[in-house]
Amino acid sequence: MRFNQSVGWALRRLASADFLQQSAHQRGFPSTEVALKVNDGSGAQVLSHDLTQGRAQREGGRFIGQQVFAAGIIGGMHDWIGLKEKIHDWGSDLGFAAVGFAGVDLGLAETGLMDWLAAGCHGEMDYMAHHGTKRSRPAELVPGTQCVITCRMNCRPASADFSDDPTHAVISRYALGRDYHRLMRARLQKLADHIAGEIGTFGYRVFTDSAPVMEVELAQNAGLGWRGKHTLLLTREAGSWFFLGELFVELPLQPDAPTGTHCGDCTACLTACPTGAFIAPYRLDARLCISYLTIELASSIPVELRPLIGNRIYGCDDCQLVCPWNRFAPLTAEPDFAPRHGLDSATLVELFAWSERDFNARLAGSPIRRIGHERWLRNIAVALGNAPSSQLTSDALRSRANHPSELVREHVAWALQRHPG
Repeated sequence: MRFNQSVGWALRRLASADFLQQSAHQRGFPSTEVALKVNDGSGAQVLSHDLTQGRAQREGGRFIGQQVFAAGIIGGMHDWIGLKEKIHDWGSDLGFAAVGFAGVDLGLAETGLMDWLAAGCHGEMDYMAHHGTKRSRPAELVPGTQCVITCRMNCRPASADFSDDPTHAVISRYALGRDYHRLMRARLQKLADHIAGEIGTFGYRVFTDSAPVMEVELAQNAGLGWRGKHTLLLTREAGSWFFLGELFVELPLQPDAPTGTHCGDCTACLTACPTGAFIAPYRLDARLCISYLTIELASSIPVELRPLIGNRIYGCDDCQLVCPWNRFAPLTAEPDFAPRHGLDSATLVELFAWSERDFNARLAGSPIRRIGHERWLRNIAVALGNAPSSQLTSDALRSRANHPSELVREHVAWALQRHPG
């Protein structure tokens, strides 16, 4: 487990081996040696605590679940208001468009989440229900959390205006460049390092769409925007073209005030959905959503929904494209988010011809790679089935008619039926 601590602070205090051993025992861990990674601002070094023999070189942390979370014992008093201002400045320097502070009470959101899960709107995304109330209770997910620092980073690429040609592939704009998870995590880690350099040891964990976190709700509570009727966070400055990431911290930072909503009577996002996935304002049935069908769904795409997918092969931006607030969304300043390998202008036939080796090589570092080559072909087969009939389209489909994957063969057969010529 990674620790981020101030060595200077650690040297001023001795660890209690008895406390560490007791903590481990109470949480069901055997006595063992735990490696601690210490960050002193200049580099990391590994220290160890031999709990079996009761020795500790440094004060470590508490055990939380299967991990060790850095101790949140901060010596002395701090100017927490001043620290918030510095965090804003550091966040801006790191490329975050906005930084906010949220409390840990998500009671109202928890009720909505449980209703949504009970209705089965999560489809095959079983992980949405695996963590119980931890998703809506930050202090239960990461014990000791007093505040959530939430950050947003603009992601709208400069060159991602897809043509109306149905023979070209359409990919959600966030996935045209490199995977944002790595970049966001690295920036959030640097933000945590800045804080540690200012105040010393503090407990935290970094999240960016990587754990059961209700990031839109937290960002709304932190005053970064409001939840639109399409369930995404909206801001007047950037629409919804941005990524979110969080730092769960053991710091008594005052939460910011939420902003008001500014959707009014507009329902453009609801009516623009090709599959009617919005069953009510602020309520999405993932089982009908094209992003779910092309990314999260591992099995066969329902036949009745295939014609509605059109030429979208990974995700869907329709609800965002029609949102009036996205007219004001600035372009991203991050080179990593720029389209790669011509994904914003590629034809369906071209992408369908990629071998598995091509797929893995060209999409290395891309969020698309996680769906695998099989689902990539499945999605494109559906899009080719929706494309205008042509010899080129039919030949491309026939080239995969005997593919080893039953999933691919089934979708190819469906597509060929739509091109009888």
